[in-house]
Amino acid sequence: MLITSKDNSRIKEIRKLLNKKYSIEKGLFVIEGENLVEEAIKSNLLVELYVLDGTSCKYNFKYDNITLDVMKSISDLKSTPRLIGVSKYINKNNLGNKIVLLDGVQDPGNAGTIIRNCVAFGVDTIVFSKDSVSPYNEKVLRSTGGMIYNINIIIDEIENIVKKIKEKNIKLIGTSLSLSKELEQIEKSEEYAIIFGNEGNGVSKKILDLCDDIVRIDMENKCESLNVGVSSGIILYYMYKR
Repeated sequence: MLITSKDNSRIKEIRKLLNKKYSIEKGLFVIEGENLVEEAIKSNLLVELYVLDGTSCKYNFKYDNITLDVMKSISDLKSTPRLIGVSKYINKNNLGNKIVLLDGVQDPGNAGTIIRNCVAFGVDTIVFSKDSVSPYNEKVLRSTGGMIYNINIIIDEIENIVKKIKEKNIKLIGTSLSLSKELEQIEKSEEYAIIFGNEGNGVSKKILDLCDDIVRIDMENKCESLNVGVSSGIILYYMYKR
């Protein structure tokens, strides 16, 4: 089937899914480009596939062709993709034993970097607070390089997840530049939950007060801080290699 109208009901639905609130409500998100489509198919999470008219499709998945104008109307990319899909959320509702929580992380690049770091260093689940950027934001998805399909993702209030972590007797580690231990002082553990905070304000005080330990990364005085994407890589690598 060739879809030629931007007012097609299915095309309108895709545009609505670009809204964070609506995407969460439906449990669906939009993916653009071959890399993400391929990962969604491998994970059995692809729901719909649309292919730019005149483009061949190598995937054994039912799809519809759409015109260039229609593709542009549903794409956030500067360079129009040849493939666009709708995917289910990656949510198994199982925390696992190695957990990362994001408390108000706003920058899509940082969020994508953290997702990649989590996959690289063996984290089971990453939790996005409801005031964080959506993990299914197009810029976040691009910066993950497809890694988003290799980790469990939960969107919830941090306090709700902290309660579950406490029930599992997993050590909760906050991150802060002050009133904290050096990273090397943290005891080795096969189970942990680490909280990373907002780019400007860090982890909120009410969340830090719930933590069992708070750590910092020591650095030269000439550098006041590292961005949260870099910090997460250092801390998660340290936990992974211990």
